[in-house]
Amino acid sequence: MAAVAGLLKTSHLRRAYRLFSTYTASRLVTPYSNKIPKPPLNSQPDLRSFTNLPRFLSTNANAAQPSNETVSEDAQGKQSGDSNHSSDQGKPVRGGPISWLSFLLLIATGAGVIFYYDQEKKRHIEDINASSSAVKQGPSAGKAAIGGPFNLVDHNGRSVTEKDFKGKWTLIYFGFTHCPDICPDELQKLAAAIDKIKGKAGLEIVPVFISVDPERDTVEQVHDYVKEFHPKLIGLTGDPDEIKKAARAYRVYYMKTEEEGSDYLVDHSIIMYLMDPNMEFVKFFGKNNDVDALTEGIINEIKQYKKS
Repeated sequence: MAAVAGLLKTSHLRRAYRLFSTYTASRLVTPYSNKIPKPPLNSQPDLRSFTNLPRFLSTNANAAQPSNETVSEDAQGKQSGDSNHSSDQGKPVRGGPISWLSFLLLIATGAGVIFYYDQEKKRHIEDINASSSAVKQGPSAGKAAIGGPFNLVDHNGRSVTEKDFKGKWTLIYFGFTHCPDICPDELQKLAAAIDKIKGKAGLEIVPVFISVDPERDTVEQVHDYVKEFHPKLIGLTGDPDEIKKAARAYRVYYMKTEEEGSDYLVDHSIIMYLMDPNMEFVKFFGKNNDVDALTEGIINEIKQYKKS
């Protein structure tokens, strides 16, 4: 019986050994392949070691199972990474923080803003021109708070006031006799314009020059000065306080500049004032008007006045 039992045990061990060899061959390499005990050649197997073989195989199989799952997860991760890499390769690579679409939208927006600003600017200019035209054509412009009473001395030494000019159309200019260039140019333009107005429309205009430099512009100085431009040009001067009152009434600015002893200049407004026969303000003309513009402007204002 002992012999039979030994044969059976030996047979079971041989079967287990074949199964184990088949298992290890099918797995090629396992993490524990180097730890499997192999019997030495030409020796009898150690029965005590083979009695633990089933437990070893079970432990080895269980240990190998997580490895398979790990390998599967690694394979899936690699496959997913390859898929992501492929999908990334299929997408267009952005060249920077601003794409072409954003750049085009930016240009379109900027062009729209510029166009809108240009249109608004044109509309604003048209409104200003329309308002200016309305003021020029309306007779109510003569009611502006420009002008007023004054008490001065003419170039012949006579005392005159604004009442002496009533019943006549008057064109008044403020300046000074020591003016190097602007005043002579403006007075020449004024003289030429009143002659053209008389020849073209038959209208008599009284030209008036009021000095803003009473300290140097004496009656004699003014007399000699006005005769250089037109025989009908009336020159007015007077006390500094009276000159100041007249300038304030006509909204005229003047101030001494570049004073060196008795030699100085006077900075002042460069404006001509058209006054109606009641010595009420009608319109002013600036330096930008040439002789023809001044002539036509005065004629048109007088025509509008007569229609009202």
